[in-house]
Amino acid sequence: MGRSKLKRMMPRIAINALVIFAMVIWIIPTLGLFVTSFRSASDVASTGWWTVLTSPLKFTQFTIENYQTVLSTGGMSTSFRNSFTITIGGTFLSVFVAALAAFGLSRLNFGGRTFFYGLIVMMMVVPTQMTFVPVLRLYNKLSLSGTFFGLWLVHTGYGLPFAVFMLHNFFDSLPDDLFEAAYIDGASVWTTFVRLAIPLSVPAIASLVIFQFLFIWNDLLVALIYLGGHESVAPLTVRLSSLVGSFGQSWHLLTAAAFVSMFVPLIVFFSLQKYFVRGILGGAVKG
Repeated sequence: MGRSKLKRMMPRIAINALVIFAMVIWIIPTLGLFVTSFRSASDVASTGWWTVLTSPLKFTQFTIENYQTVLSTGGMSTSFRNSFTITIGGTFLSVFVAALAAFGLSRLNFGGRTFFYGLIVMMMVVPTQMTFVPVLRLYNKLSLSGTFFGLWLVHTGYGLPFAVFMLHNFFDSLPDDLFEAAYIDGASVWTTFVRLAIPLSVPAIASLVIFQFLFIWNDLLVALIYLGGHESVAPLTVRLSSLVGSFGQSWHLLTAAAFVSMFVPLIVFFSLQKYFVRGILGGAVKG
């Protein structure tokens, strides 16, 4: 009896062990980053972060000097403000446009609907780097380079394929009877979008907001290409990257800077996490 029970439990034990192993592999780099952020430059250059775990006395050598240096760097408050401006504007615009497109492609009947949806989804496989040169040339002609509005448009374009794909699946899973009843009662397309689709799709929209917010907040390359490195428009990621010299002699500051930049995304994620799994799985089954 005991052996048969053990045999039944073996798959579960194997899965749990695999999950724990994956968690450990995922956590180790973050742990190393966190420990290094409290070590001095000389300690970082001479020994690895794991030596702290083998020698408890080294905990007494921890310092917050790295964080003080990062936070006291000139222009940091401006960079925070720029990051908020870029991220909030880019997230709102991309989610709004994606919601309109996904609703139209899933709930409105018109010729070529499947073709246009497939074309949008295909854009997910196009490398972002291929668009830098032509888009930047166009931006220079339109005087959009170095502007927040231009960056909002870029992030909207880059995030739209995935956003439409995600919201389309969720909108398509909503019961058809609700929309048919609304149309019979005289509701317009806009009314059904605002009064039915949006309230019922809060989990999916919240999940999309998390994805888009994290992508834009952590972006360095796109902001550097379309905004440049000028302090007046540079976001936090561009400002923090300048802390490291060309030879990497101050790279230890990046460990503290990484946790400084993590603070806001963590707040957003934990605030919306109750919707996250529901939003990801919500469109998996047709209602």
